[in-house]
Amino acid sequence: MNLLIMGPPGAGKGTQAEVLVKELNIVHISTGDMFREAIKQGTEMGKKAKEYMDQGALVPDEVVIGMVKERLSQPDTKGGFLLDGFPRTVEQAGALDKTLASLDIKLDGVVNIVVPLDKLMARLTGRRVCKGCGASYHVIFNPPKAEGKCNTCGGELYQRTDDNEESVGTRLKAYQDKTQPLIDYYKGKGLLMDINGDQEIKKVLDEIVKALKK
Repeated sequence: MNLLIMGPPGAGKGTQAEVLVKELNIVHISTGDMFREAIKQGTEMGKKAKEYMDQGALVPDEVVIGMVKERLSQPDTKGGFLLDGFPRTVEQAGALDKTLASLDIKLDGVVNIVVPLDKLMARLTGRRVCKGCGASYHVIFNPPKAEGKCNTCGGELYQRTDDNEESVGTRLKAYQDKTQPLIDYYKGKGLLMDINGDQEIKKVLDEIVKALKK
């Protein structure tokens, strides 16, 4: 099964991607991992991407698409894959369609994890990080045993500057603005599956698997 996964910051997309690839026995292709691997292996596209990254510039779409094509051409994807973190725009989605067609690969579905805005806000603003060892906590979902203190090293817990309401609001709005056209694009192709991400991890997974069987 060849799938894409989408979801806003705080929706638990990474967690679902991890459990989903095990459940379906498919390869997880996250753009971050793909970049690191292509650069490490010194592939043609990896070298090109490194040039841009070394200059602190954004890697152009054609290079990213080239790397996706390189990755999807590898034999381990033949049993199916979950593409995570790409595409991010309608233009990239169109380029991905052409790439998949050239490789004779059919996309089976797009998993879109949906969580209400206020819930995302609570999830993202509740994160606390240890100044000592960097361990991560959450005031609601994973609180420390003693308030403000790390369980492991006793270090002081703090809220990262990008985890305050204003920063989180900006990030969520940017995601919404950028991603809505992409959601509409895949909806128009009949590939989009909206999944309720505001429930237990296992229930979210069950809902995804059920949607894929339809």
